[in-house]
Order: sequence, then C-alpha cells, then structure tokens
Amino acid sequence: QVQLAESGGGLVQAGGSLRLSCAASGLTFSRTSVGWFRQAPGKEREFVAGRRWNGANTYYSDYADSVKGRFTVFIDSTMETVYLDMTNLNPGDTAVYYCALRYGSPLTPATTENLYKHWGQGTQVTVSS
Repeated sequence: QVQLAESGGGLVQAGGSLRLSCAASGLTFSRTSVGWFRQAPGKEREFVAGRRWNGANTYYSDYADSVKGRFTVFIDSTMETVYLDMTNLNPGDTAVYYCALRYGSPLTPATTENLYKHWGQGTQVTVSS
C-alpha cells in the first residue's frame, strides 16, 4: 500500500529556515503530483506548494502567493523523497504541514485539495517571534 511520511518539522525563530521531507513507499513520484498543505489551529487547511511530474524530466510547479519566493519544492535523484525548502519563515507559517499525492493529468494544477488520494501524518512547524 502507498504510504507517505513527513519529517523535518520543529521550532525555529522568525527569519530562519527549515527543510521538510516527504518519503514515499510503494511507488516513486514519477508520473504523479505532490502537494504540500498546512493547517493552523482554528483555520482551514490550505495549499502551500506542489509539483507535478510527467516522467522524470518534465515537471510543473505551483506556489501559493503567500510563500512565493520563500518556499521551494524539489526531489531526490531516486524520485522517492520530495522536499519543501522553507526560508525567511514568519509566525504566520506556524502550522501542521502535510504531504499529499494524487494521480491524473500533470497539466491539472496542484491546488485542489479534494483531488489528492494519499496523505501523510503531518509534521509540526512552529515559528517564534
């Protein structure tokens, strides 16, 4: 069965950086789409960033306006681990971060939450002032 496992969350000061990982078992990310979402207490879960692969060497990226220029999605050479590189963090970034996977056309943007079939358990990111 396909499973996703997030790691790398923790406590960081405002202005700092953090790298989250999402490791897949049961498949590689080739010809899939991965989305990063986050949820703060009392808030709806929201899209953060995503990447869509059409094979190993063609891909498309999506970023929420709130993280453009600060967050970056990339993948390792085996296509089994996806990373979210977060820089210039602020307290508004405090949330539980989730990795999710969907199938279907890589031409469909990564932003629609209900299209994702598999979800990780989440990892807590806390940014202090």
